[in-house]
Amino acid sequence: MQTHPIVSKGPHRQIGRIVATLEGTLERIVFRNEENSWTVARIREESSDRLRTAVGKIPGVNVGESVRFEGKWIQNPKFGEQLQISSYEVRAPVTESGIEKYLASGLVKGIGPEMAKRVVERFGEATLDVIDSDPGKLLQIDGIGPKRVALIREGWAEQRSVRSVMIFLQDLPIGPGIAARIYQTYKDRTVEVVQNDPYRLAEEVFLVGFQTADRIAQSLGIEKTSPRRAEAGLLHMLTKLGQSGHVCYPREDLVRQAAEFLELDEEAIESAVVRLQDGGTIVIDEIAADGEAVYRTEMADAEIGVAARLIRLIEEGPGRRENIDSLEALRWAEQALDLYLGNDQKEAVEAALEENVVVVTGGPGTGKTTLVRSLLAILQRTGDEVKLAAPTGRAAKKLEEATGCPASTIHRLLEFDPRTATFQRDEKNPLTATTLIVDEVSMVDLPLMFSLLVALQPECRLVLVGDVDQLPSVGPGNVLRDLIHSSRIKTVFLREIYRQARESRIIVNAHRVNEGRMPELGKTEGDFRFIELERAEDVLERIRTLFAEEIYKEYGFDSVRDVQLLAPMNKGLVGVLNLNRELQLLLNPAGPEVKRDDKVLRIGDKVMQIRNNYEKDVFNGDVGRIMDINPTKQEVHVRFGPRTVTYPFSHLDELTLAYAISVHKSQGSEYRGVVIPLLGEHYPMLQRNLLYTGLTRGRELVILIGTRRTVSIAVRNDRIASRFSFLAERIRRG
Repeated sequence: MQTHPIVSKGPHRQIGRIVATLEGTLERIVFRNEENSWTVARIREESSDRLRTAVGKIPGVNVGESVRFEGKWIQNPKFGEQLQISSYEVRAPVTESGIEKYLASGLVKGIGPEMAKRVVERFGEATLDVIDSDPGKLLQIDGIGPKRVALIREGWAEQRSVRSVMIFLQDLPIGPGIAARIYQTYKDRTVEVVQNDPYRLAEEVFLVGFQTADRIAQSLGIEKTSPRRAEAGLLHMLTKLGQSGHVCYPREDLVRQAAEFLELDEEAIESAVVRLQDGGTIVIDEIAADGEAVYRTEMADAEIGVAARLIRLIEEGPGRRENIDSLEALRWAEQALDLYLGNDQKEAVEAALEENVVVVTGGPGTGKTTLVRSLLAILQRTGDEVKLAAPTGRAAKKLEEATGCPASTIHRLLEFDPRTATFQRDEKNPLTATTLIVDEVSMVDLPLMFSLLVALQPECRLVLVGDVDQLPSVGPGNVLRDLIHSSRIKTVFLREIYRQARESRIIVNAHRVNEGRMPELGKTEGDFRFIELERAEDVLERIRTLFAEEIYKEYGFDSVRDVQLLAPMNKGLVGVLNLNRELQLLLNPAGPEVKRDDKVLRIGDKVMQIRNNYEKDVFNGDVGRIMDINPTKQEVHVRFGPRTVTYPFSHLDELTLAYAISVHKSQGSEYRGVVIPLLGEHYPMLQRNLLYTGLTRGRELVILIGTRRTVSIAVRNDRIASRFSFLAERIRRG
């Protein structure tokens, strides 16, 4: 039988003096820490057929494989004799039992436990030879057709490639999850990329941050004083600041913070700034009144481009269209749609008909949807080609349901191509729409607004609708607020709450919070409820009770489908991470599952996408349900609305449990009910706009849990975290 190329050798790390060798078949993995690969394994010893225990870091080793461990025997007081591993070698299994265990582990796509048994029964010890060199023979087995043979061949080839790369990666200071992600990004180029420039990983590999890339670089002998490290660290600082909403950052502060973070002197950082500027990676702009601002080049292009294109729309657009008699149009709309428009709504419609760019902002119940419906009806009657869009699928669906007209995400509107990571609609191939209405504009970040404006023709009417008092976009910039503050964009504020909305305590209390007044917490009837508890342990237990039975019994809502738990923070006893663990244990404690790092995902779990995946057409914040887990194909199937999306096991780090999510992640969504804990442990996030945003997510029910003091702290704290951006200034300057 030929030797298979599935062989790897682990690092020789001395643990005392090596005095023992253990050879045999890996029968069972008792425990594996996915972060560092520390494993407790049971080995069937080749010489004696005894089961022995080995412990140590053995990434990439799988059940059924033949192993040779070197180390020393130790006596664990609780678990007895164990081999403490210092080095290891792995070979493909050679016995029928080992081969079956190896294939049954799900390591190779297309083969699960039952199929592994049938394949080994047919080919015995020659099984791996058949898969490796003559997979067509697998067609002799019932249940295996050409498609499954192709799947098995692909999985086997991938496993061989992965194993050879893992031989290199396993000695780096990273866990197997990160190693797999690096391999998925670079495939056969992995070793070349990592050796030549490990800092690329921080820019190009999902979930690999600068600290991880820096550990890898130092393990490969790159000095901490390396100029490349200074450049990478500086770019990392700008990226992190962008994730906090900043478009740029003051040069002096950036240099100081980067020097402190990298433990380098400021002169080394200044040199990196000059090199990056000379290379075109960053832009230094003197637009700041008190010093220079540092931009990543793409952020500078976006900010300058948004300002220039808005000004062009404002100045050139109106002269390219026929005027509409707005008063006559308003009278027609009220009669045709059988509705009454308030003064603010009429002003907004008039502005949209007369101006080329208009912003309409207002809170819940102020009639944004009604005025959009009226504007749509008027423009459709005049023959305008009107497009409706929103930043997320959830927001687009909500807009479509409210208006009765098709609406799409901005990405779909601009025809994003995942293969090239570019929009097909641009300056050379603009949208044909003569009017574009965008809802939930508070969620639109600067780069997305730039891409949108690039795709508009100069005569296109642009109507931007949103609530400026909600939390700003997750991405860089504060676009809606900046447009309003520029004083160059016609803005209409909707302030009147209409009669039907005034009957909702959710809406009334949301407006009270937005005005800096305490919500009415004493009343128990209606759609708003306050539960006063102080201790985090008591709040956690109350949440369990609510989701286990009370919400369904009292309101008839399904705890998973209809109600969303919104927490201000990720960490803490009543933070998103722990709440998800608790609610999964309560609502979906058992069933078919897959483990990934420290996560357990089961069929029926409520999950959320945590990064934009344009190829799958799912985006950061989209929530779905796991419908199926296929261990044979190593796939998880998740339903998002009417669509089902397939995730390979290797991509499950894009999903997280979503029984609880942060208030930030809820933007653009609306739920029948929301539950919001507000406690002392959430103090860093107790802000007015966060509470206001959370309250406005509930359509029929809001349950607020906490103390009057924590609610009061949030209401009084109207400080909006400043974001370094000069969009308003650029628009003002024209």
